[in-house]
Amino acid sequence: MTRPICWFALAALGALVVALPACRDKDGKGAPPKTEAAHKGDEHAGHDHGDEGHSDEVVLMPEAIERYGIKVEQASLYKLKPTFLAPARVSFNAEAMAHVGSPLPGRVTELRAKLGDIVSKGDVLLVVESPELGEAQSNFLQKRILAQTSVAGVNLAKNALERATRLYEQNKGIALDEVQRREVEYKSAQAAYQTGQSAAVAAENKIHVLGMDQSAVEKLAETGEVNPRFTIVAPLPGRVVEREVTLGELVNPEKEALIVLADTTTLWVLADVPEARLPEVSIGAQAWLKSSAVNGHKHEGTVSYISPMVNPRTRSAQVRVAVQCKHGTLWPGMFVQVEISATDQANPDPPPVVAVPEDALQTVEGVPSVFVPVLNEPNTFTKRPVTAGKPVAGLVPIHSGLVEGESFVASGSFILKAELGKASAEHQH
Repeated sequence: MTRPICWFALAALGALVVALPACRDKDGKGAPPKTEAAHKGDEHAGHDHGDEGHSDEVVLMPEAIERYGIKVEQASLYKLKPTFLAPARVSFNAEAMAHVGSPLPGRVTELRAKLGDIVSKGDVLLVVESPELGEAQSNFLQKRILAQTSVAGVNLAKNALERATRLYEQNKGIALDEVQRREVEYKSAQAAYQTGQSAAVAAENKIHVLGMDQSAVEKLAETGEVNPRFTIVAPLPGRVVEREVTLGELVNPEKEALIVLADTTTLWVLADVPEARLPEVSIGAQAWLKSSAVNGHKHEGTVSYISPMVNPRTRSAQVRVAVQCKHGTLWPGMFVQVEISATDQANPDPPPVVAVPEDALQTVEGVPSVFVPVLNEPNTFTKRPVTAGKPVAGLVPIHSGLVEGESFVASGSFILKAELGKASAEHQH
């Protein structure tokens, strides 16, 4: 009798082991912790999968929606004009650029501008000590003194002539020869005065040419102190992009540029447009930059210049696009693609169509799709197959599957696609 009892006990123990996990699954105890994203198909685990109505839905926790930047917008209508791409390179704005040199030879005694510094118009860039400037100032002071002395000579000669003339007319012992001699002296004094004044003006003009303004000239005339140091200031606001000078270096006007300033907030993008496309480009047309280096930053500009000449080797013409770059995400010398809005002569005013941002469109299992929120189910999204057209300026026209005013996920849809794919993989296992 002992053997049958043992077999019965073992059978009862096995049934208990099988029943315990089933009890834990039923009341939720012992189940794995809930993740922040769940697929609605998981609700049917262990049941008949004949109903697949929720297989394309994704549920996210509110914290995940905020963290991943998932934003829902309403579909709107846009007038999308055709565009085309052209290779281009980023360049400085030559109209907001300055090559700063020295107007005269000298030695750099102060160097205040460093590479990368942002300066305003009139800021001191460097100070130069120039013997030539000192000599010009000394010459100005000398010529000014001579001009002042010549005034006194004219007055003295004039008084002498008038006195001699008066005595001669009164027959008081002055001969005619004496009067004539005094007249010659007066004319000579006048000529010396004119020469002195001209020399003083020329000397003043020289120091003006060397960079001294009127207030500095007046101070020099007042104090008589020679100062051979002069400052070189920024002719326009911008950033120091080149500096080809060091402290103590001898400089001269022959050197093209000691410092190069450029406005880096407004750049040029020079596109090479094929001659066949040139009739479609117009001044003021919108353009957009595309480059992996500026991913995440949208740069929009306008066509500001179209070259009247075609390069005979490349059969293309240069089209210049002016772009604002306030965030420092474009650098001169970069190669980019420019998407230029084209003028369609056959359809100059296209009808508005529903369009979504390029990031909103995802390819799920080979089908273009957008994600839309599920009605009356918070934080729940489902994929919606759509028929999409060619992207235009960052927008994708939707020909079917989404209508104006309907809500869709405008940003962060790639997270939903990833969660959907992850849940699908779990179902396959």
